[in-house]
Amino acid sequence: MPWRLLRFALSNKHPEPRMFTRHDKLKSAYDVVIIGGGGHGLAAAYYLARDFGITNVCVLEKGYIGGGNTGRNTTIIRSNYLTPEGVQFYDASVNLWQDLSQEFDLNLFYANRGHFTLAHTDASLRTMRWRAEVNKHYGVHSELVGPEAVKEAAPMIDLSCSGQAPILGALYHAPGSVARHDAVAWGYGKGADMRGVEIHQQTEVTGIDVVAGKVRGVKTSRGYIATNKVLCAVAGSTPRILKMVDVRTPIHVHPLQAMVSEPLKPWLDPILVSGSLHVYISQSARGELVMGASLDPYEVQATRSTLDFVEHLSGQMLNMFPFLSNVKVMRQWAGMADMTPDFAPIMGKTPVEGFYLDSGWGTWGFKATPVSGKTMSYTVANDQPHPLITGFSLDRFRQFAPTGEKGAASVGH
Repeated sequence: MPWRLLRFALSNKHPEPRMFTRHDKLKSAYDVVIIGGGGHGLAAAYYLARDFGITNVCVLEKGYIGGGNTGRNTTIIRSNYLTPEGVQFYDASVNLWQDLSQEFDLNLFYANRGHFTLAHTDASLRTMRWRAEVNKHYGVHSELVGPEAVKEAAPMIDLSCSGQAPILGALYHAPGSVARHDAVAWGYGKGADMRGVEIHQQTEVTGIDVVAGKVRGVKTSRGYIATNKVLCAVAGSTPRILKMVDVRTPIHVHPLQAMVSEPLKPWLDPILVSGSLHVYISQSARGELVMGASLDPYEVQATRSTLDFVEHLSGQMLNMFPFLSNVKVMRQWAGMADMTPDFAPIMGKTPVEGFYLDSGWGTWGFKATPVSGKTMSYTVANDQPHPLITGFSLDRFRQFAPTGEKGAASVGH
């Protein structure tokens, strides 16, 4: 390290401010308690303070900020979904993403790359055409392209996929982007903190007081908090929290694994996804290949990773890109995906008055971080669901009215 840079780093004249204020004690009461210090919980706190002036808010995180799924995803941002509800919701999120770096005065490494969802069969090609038409109807830039467009965007790809599953075409989604996941949590956390929200890390929720069907308080590992409003945004830990308020959902938790390669000279600009091969890949700003696959088939509430996953994913990657055979895998990890039967989230009010739910994100929660914060803050502040999330209510399962997103979200990406 150059001496001048080291001298600046050690100087007392230029101290770097802390990202968050440390609070030694919990208050006895808050207007709103948010369980979960990931992107969704912090975004909701930020917009509650910024848009509604509700600053007596406490965010409780049993671990550290962004240590859950926010820091365990593959950072893909898109809005090329299948249902009208999904397309409009995620398009609103994409629009919010574009200005976040300036809003936070923090580099989120947001980069527009373009997103290709590959089709290997006639059936998947028809689904891509369907999605493209729904997207266009709502003003989202998506189109069906042939294999030559995929080859032009990613010249190193083997269109035959080693003869295993030839690429017949793709859904091209121009707004597809990537961002730095942990910086998103820091940005929302810092913005909320600056507006008076308290963020308490290493604070576990142990119980929720419900009296006559209404929330009255939260028990934590550091004491009791009185409150009439609680927002649950804990992804794979949702079933554990819901037991405390006796609310049932059809959520099942599955591990979702990913891995990164050693850094390489940049060669892959777009994001590539294959539902048939269960593969998705992008290249980070540091040159790493960020790769993932579909959910593990078993229900385990754990973040362990496996050799099985690496072997399978590596084999599929080599079908698409044979020249990667000597590239090393640097690390792998897993997150806990809270899956719903219709592959759409559960957002809004619950049968318990004052208890709000932001869950069921499965493999698509990161891209929804800004819009989930906006819509859930509105819902909590006004005690009524935001218009963008009416199709994601918990009641839809009781009414047999699912929001079927499986055609656009069946691979973890």
